[in-house]
Amino acid sequence: MGKVVVAAAVVCTAAVCAAAVLVMRHRMKSSGRWAKAEAILRELEEKCGTPTGKLRQVADAMTVEMHAGLASEGGSKLKMLISYVDNLPTGDEEGVFYALDLGGTNFRALRVQLGGEERRVIKREYEERSIPPHLMVGSSHELFDFIAAALAKFVATESEDFVLQPGRQRELGFTFSFPVRQISLASGILIKWTKGFLIEDAIGQDIVKELTKAMERVGLDMHVTALVNDTVGTLARGRYNNPDVIAAVILGTGTNAAYVERANAIPKWQGLLPKSEEMVINMEWGNFQSSHIPLTEYDQSLDAESLNPGEQIFEKIISGMYLGEIVRRVLCRMAEEASFFGDDIPPKLRNPFILRTPDIAAMHHDTSADLKVVGSKLKDILEIPNSSLKMRKMIVEICDVVATRGARLAAAGILGILKKLGRDTVKEGGKQRSVIASDGGLFEHYSEFRNCLMNTLKELLGEEVSESITVELSNDGSGIGAALIAASHSQYLEIEES
Repeated sequence: MGKVVVAAAVVCTAAVCAAAVLVMRHRMKSSGRWAKAEAILRELEEKCGTPTGKLRQVADAMTVEMHAGLASEGGSKLKMLISYVDNLPTGDEEGVFYALDLGGTNFRALRVQLGGEERRVIKREYEERSIPPHLMVGSSHELFDFIAAALAKFVATESEDFVLQPGRQRELGFTFSFPVRQISLASGILIKWTKGFLIEDAIGQDIVKELTKAMERVGLDMHVTALVNDTVGTLARGRYNNPDVIAAVILGTGTNAAYVERANAIPKWQGLLPKSEEMVINMEWGNFQSSHIPLTEYDQSLDAESLNPGEQIFEKIISGMYLGEIVRRVLCRMAEEASFFGDDIPPKLRNPFILRTPDIAAMHHDTSADLKVVGSKLKDILEIPNSSLKMRKMIVEICDVVATRGARLAAAGILGILKKLGRDTVKEGGKQRSVIASDGGLFEHYSEFRNCLMNTLKELLGEEVSESITVELSNDGSGIGAALIAASHSQYLEIEES
């Protein structure tokens, strides 16, 4: 009997030991996983580093490229496009002005009644329409006839609150967010379509003429006063509200900047100098490149697999289209090399662009003790039902690293513009205020990104200079901004002035 008890005890002890060994192995494996994941995160942090010195180099490079782009066509990765907008709104504008905003699968018609210095924007109305898919690949004639007919219907609903002076045509600012070679304020040749449009017979045509002919066909008496880029529209909207606005930056799905340049500082400008002696330049800064920009393997693979490899590098690391995708690529590597989500890689994690920037903003903004929002995003988007607090904290850190790099580089870009304009130092004889008008969901809704950008600008400029420089939200450059440019370049201005 005693021998049986001893044998049983030995078997029991062996089982306990085996279980303990399994637990130990699991713990070691688990700690090995965390150590590997931690190493990947620290490497990301290091490679995304944006110390002040590096940011100053990026800003200097931006200024150099601005000079080169103004000197000659193709002289720089920055296109530095002449917008032909030489009169930004002052607030004195009066009358009814329209805008048409065609930037994707929807278009918007808008009208404003401007009341001059005292009353400003008295009333505004707009209507949005979607473009049927067959018109996105049909003929130029069909697309512009559809838009002109919708615009005519919208004009027909104009109430008596909108007062058009007798004997005058209605005037329109046309925001057209596709690649165009602009040849005057109200004419531009379509270079190519993007965003799912492919209307072959419109390529190489002046799209203002195409719209004008379509308006004539539907009997709409309206003059296209200006062809407007949305960033230039944001600058106009900002200047209308604040005379100290000198530049605009879009930080949304994509990114761009525009600013007011002295006309005599544009060597490639061949025309007569405008009366205002100023010209708005559309920088197309998303295409900025510099060896000082910190790039990682994730950026390089994203770029290589994109539709435009080697192009829009600045945009690919600071704009809303890409921040979520960079985070996804980091998580993929963690899943593959550190079994971050367990032995199997979540299938959804392999889907490019499944993590959008609003998702990483929500995770980054999560202040709950158990990071509940992070947990629900992982569950809803990536179908990862169980996630530990440790895992959630690491994911928030990844979001922070990627967003911080983007925001700090955007601030360096703004410093580059200020340097070009000589507004990065304190001038003798008092402070000159400089305001940057900004629009886009990334700036407006991602507060961690926005706050980091503002703080970085302060860090780069120093306490004294930064007191006179602010970045302000300026909504709807593509709508109201375009209508304001139509107003500030109205065909009737000379009559009013004489």
